[in-house]
Amino acid sequence: MNLPPLRLVFLLLLFFLDQPCPICVVGTDTPDPLVSSMAVLVSSPDVSPSSPIYATMAAFSPGSLLLSPSLLPVLFNFVLGIEEGSQRHEMDSHKKMLIALIVACSTLCAIFLSLLSMWIYQRKCSYKPHKKNAQSSDAEKGLALAPFLGKFNSIRMVGKKGSASLVDYKTLEKATNNFMDDNILGEGGFGCVYKARLDDNLLVAVKKLDCASQDAVREFENEVDLLSKMLHPNIISLLGCSTHGNTGFIVYELMQNGSLETQLHGPSHGSALTWHMRMKVALDSARGLEYLHEHCKPPVIHRDLKSSNILLDANFNAKLSDFGLAVADGAQKNSIKLSGTLGYVAPEYLLDGKLTDKSDVYAFGVVLLELLLGRRPVEKLAPAQCQSIVTWAMPQLIDRTKLPNIVDPVIKNKLDLKHLYQVAAVAVLCVQPEPSYRPLITDVVHSLVPLVPVELGGTLRTTQPALSIDPALPPPCH
Repeated sequence: MNLPPLRLVFLLLLFFLDQPCPICVVGTDTPDPLVSSMAVLVSSPDVSPSSPIYATMAAFSPGSLLLSPSLLPVLFNFVLGIEEGSQRHEMDSHKKMLIALIVACSTLCAIFLSLLSMWIYQRKCSYKPHKKNAQSSDAEKGLALAPFLGKFNSIRMVGKKGSASLVDYKTLEKATNNFMDDNILGEGGFGCVYKARLDDNLLVAVKKLDCASQDAVREFENEVDLLSKMLHPNIISLLGCSTHGNTGFIVYELMQNGSLETQLHGPSHGSALTWHMRMKVALDSARGLEYLHEHCKPPVIHRDLKSSNILLDANFNAKLSDFGLAVADGAQKNSIKLSGTLGYVAPEYLLDGKLTDKSDVYAFGVVLLELLLGRRPVEKLAPAQCQSIVTWAMPQLIDRTKLPNIVDPVIKNKLDLKHLYQVAAVAVLCVQPEPSYRPLITDVVHSLVPLVPVELGGTLRTTQPALSIDPALPPPCH
């Protein structure tokens, strides 16, 4: 029963004064439930005559004593106090509940706002570099190259050794006249090399690589990473790199005389390369390989040495280029996919996949034969038949009577026969089928140094004119 406290006290008062309840409906015999319950309470056996409750009730009972009129105001004030206290207690409870609710809501709001602020801050931090790299993927200084394109993920960029400078794509586009065909210097497996003139009037070479495939991406990253760590006069200098969409760009120093392949097998057919100049090219190339094998830590195997990857500057200084397939000697070489150029690939690598520094020595031997004989590494004999320079030349290289007859006609009558035999012996050793029979590249360098004039980087002092070769005369005895 949910009666207000004031009504409850009022009914009790009327009960003890034996007065009719004004709240009860007149003319009905239905007893008030409250009165009935009170009667039960009075008649309850739990209320003994000696109990305090019984004494109090007896004092107010009409059968024993009438209520004094002077007690009415006191009783009335007592009733009002109970009502006001009840209301005040109820209001205090509501206030406390409201305050607790407000505090809880405020705390939850504060936590939510804190989490939201943290999320926005982290989002900004992660988005800012990405946006900056996307907008300035061609910036020139001070930015890491790796983040601005997901697929190019292993390139570093700082302006010092061990790094590659990032060149603005728009600069390359302007320098190559929008990569016009007239500026093409050469063509490779994944793209072309263009001649470019930068704003400071510096002439450079720009290799443009189509990086749509993972192999091309890997070669691009590998070459930039390796060349950025190398510094040697016989290794091509890396000036910078860039990317644009699915295309990678590598900027090198310009080599004015192009590749050795172009010089030997192009329109001039080697006319610009004298015997001494050819020996200089061979020595420079060997020194470049020696740097890779003996001085790089870990050693590097070029894996694609050939005449088209030996470039010549204005003074015919030779430099090794195209390091896309190069591998560090500590890598898992057995798991590397077979790559290279037909005619230069060592037989053990071609047949068994065994890759060592002696594989580069074999390729160098083939280049040395090109310099001596003026022939390509592989020549067609018929539409479906080819012959390698090694197979064709080997029987004649070891026969001194036949060797002068197969020398490149451009230099045939302008060389020292003794030097010819020495170079032929080095070439024969380099192209041996068994890798263990091939010399180290350091030994090759030592063999070639005495054959190159001092002014060209060797130790040979040319005080006498070179002997001419007359095929009709027998070779001199030594």
